[in-house]
Amino acid sequence: MRLLLVEDEAEMASWLVRAFKQSSFVPDHAPDAATAEALLAGNDYDAIVLDLRLPDKHGLAVLADLRRAGNRTPVLVLTAQGSLQDRVKGLNLGADDFLTKPFAIEELEARLTALVRRSRGRSHAPMQCGSLSCPHDSRAFTLGGVLLQLTPRESAALSVLLARSGSPVEKSLLSGKVFPTDSNAGPDAIELVLHRLRRKLAGGDVRITTVRGLGYMLESISESAPHEDLPD
Repeated sequence: MRLLLVEDEAEMASWLVRAFKQSSFVPDHAPDAATAEALLAGNDYDAIVLDLRLPDKHGLAVLADLRRAGNRTPVLVLTAQGSLQDRVKGLNLGADDFLTKPFAIEELEARLTALVRRSRGRSHAPMQCGSLSCPHDSRAFTLGGVLLQLTPRESAALSVLLARSGSPVEKSLLSGKVFPTDSNAGPDAIELVLHRLRRKLAGGDVRITTVRGLGYMLESISESAPHEDLPD
């Protein structure tokens, strides 16, 4: 599960990032609103943990801008006040949950997991393209009924492509889902992941094409028009 943590207190942020990583979350940290907005512009997240008191912008203003832009990512707000007024205003702006400081990390992680589960549960049909299928909340991909043996990075990439099958996915967005921002992966590392995925999909009825100037697209071979791929 990929998270964006928006928290300006360095000690609190460091503690949360360590705790999230130990629980198999993949966190990105933004110490202010400007950094958070830049990360949100280039990445997709499963959930956002948002502090209210930021140095450059109030957290509720960040939330309002996010919802106004049509971003429906679940948002859990961290607040030191815990006032009824903050909660009511936050809920009206589109917050999904609140947690008052201090808190137990186990409760925060449980609330985040529940938020993401509910957001994904809005659609129960499996993601599918041709005979490639994957149930929601799962990384168990099958092609023609046969389970694919994928690495975590291959699975993350295929999940994004399958969710948007038939439409190009920008290289930067795909890389952001596969590699966390603190990764040492180079700008072309995603191409190696896609090369391996293409080999594992070979012989099936789906393929990953390179759409010039737009990115990568997963499509059903039986339904697709001819595409010219760039070399792997």
